[in-house]
Amino acid sequence: MDNYIIYEIIGYVASVLVAVSLMMSKIVSLRIVNLIGAAIFSLYGILIGSIPVAGMNAFIVLINIYYLYQIFTNREFFRLLKVTPEDHYLLNFIDFYSDEIKKYQPGFDHTPSPGMVCLFILRDMIPAGLLIGNLSNDGVLSMKLDFVIPMYRDFKIGRYVYSDQKSFFRDQGIKEIRSQTGTAIHAEYLIKMGFMPENDQLVFRV
Repeated sequence: MDNYIIYEIIGYVASVLVAVSLMMSKIVSLRIVNLIGAAIFSLYGILIGSIPVAGMNAFIVLINIYYLYQIFTNREFFRLLKVTPEDHYLLNFIDFYSDEIKKYQPGFDHTPSPGMVCLFILRDMIPAGLLIGNLSNDGVLSMKLDFVIPMYRDFKIGRYVYSDQKSFFRDQGIKEIRSQTGTAIHAEYLIKMGFMPENDQLVFRV
C-alpha cells in the first residue's frame, strides 16, 4: 500500500469523526470526538503538505481543549426545585421532551396522584433535569421518571442528585428510591449513580 492511499484513509477517518461529532447532542462527547477528528485532520494536512488544512485543524483542536477545560473546571450552580404534579411548566416540559423521554423510559406516563414528588434539577438556573416519583408511607420513592435534557448528559446532574443531595431526600422522608430498569442505557446510568439491582428493580438507599 503506497503512502497516497494511507494518507487518503487518514483523511477519510478524520472526516467521519468530525461529521459524527456534529450529530452528537451531548456537548462533552461532541467536543472530544471533534477534537480527535480535528487532530487527525491536522496530521493529514501535514502529511499532504497542506499548511492551511493543518493549521486550521490545529486551531480547532485548541478551541476544543479550551472549552473542555471550561466544562470540567467551571463551578456550576445546582439546585432542586420541588413543584406540584399539576404545575403548568412541568406539564409543558414533559410535552416538549416527550419523544426524548420515550427513548429511555418508554413506559412513562404522567398522571398526577397523591404522594407524587416532582423535582426539577436546575443547572445554572436552567431546568436541565426532572425527577418524578410516588412516595409511599414507608419512605420508598418509586421513581417514574429520571430525565436529563440532551445537552446536559455528562453525569454532573446525576452525581449532584444522588451524591450531594442525600440529605434533601432524607428531609423529605425518603429512605430509598426504586426504579424499573427501563432501557439498557438508562439502567446502566442508574447503576453508575449507585443503584443496585434487586429482583426486577434498581434500588438506591439514601
